[in-house]
Amino acid sequence: MLRAFSTAATGMNAQQMIVDTIANNLANMNTNGFKRSQVDFQDLMYIKLIEPGSELESGHYSPTGFEIGNGVKPASTTKIFTQGELVMTGQSLDLAIQGDGFLKVSMPNGSVRYTRDGSLRIDAQSGNLVTASGYFIEPSITIPADWRSISIGRDGTVSVLAGTSDTPQSVGQIKLVRFANPSGLSSMGGNLLAETEASGSAVQAAPGENGIGSLQQGFLEKSNVQMITELVNLITAQRAYETNSKAIKTGDEMLQTAASLVRG
Repeated sequence: MLRAFSTAATGMNAQQMIVDTIANNLANMNTNGFKRSQVDFQDLMYIKLIEPGSELESGHYSPTGFEIGNGVKPASTTKIFTQGELVMTGQSLDLAIQGDGFLKVSMPNGSVRYTRDGSLRIDAQSGNLVTASGYFIEPSITIPADWRSISIGRDGTVSVLAGTSDTPQSVGQIKLVRFANPSGLSSMGGNLLAETEASGSAVQAAPGENGIGSLQQGFLEKSNVQMITELVNLITAQRAYETNSKAIKTGDEMLQTAASLVRG
């Protein structure tokens, strides 16, 4: 069988993975804090018919060798952590992270997750700040039940006007964490990421310190998906898929020609 069949098949599979990834990026265009992904590929092992530099005959050596590739394989998916657009909402509990950093989230089972989604709420039972899914942020911040207004500074300091007092009182500070390799974080769904050995350990600090970004109250960070870029990549993947399929068709026609010679 022609080697082109299996080689082109790996190319078609690669383009299908690209299309799957683009579809997920486009589906999450309006997801708060979503970061687009891209697929990275590597070429497969080569069949070396002649090694570069090998002696062809006495005193003569091959300058380039003779290698035939076997196609492509997926190596990884990489999250691109460029800044998403900041959209004004006017809501006092909406926060956008401008720069590096993640909110630390405590899960019901005791595990820890991280998110760029700053659409916060107040838990009715405890008065603590929680995510839109109801998970507590860490360190915990409790808002008085009789609060009238909430102010969150760029450094994460949370101040409230409560009761009849006209003097703001500080109730805590929102901290952010950063990672040496944020692309190594594991996607868990629900706008949540989990720490892995590849990401490195979380380093927590106040916003604006140790390379961590600042907070913008009344804004939300939208996804960093650019529709035009994704559509161009989609067209490119489609054309590459068609080209690989033509390679299979060409190989089939060559086999048909060889078979007809044998029959003749």
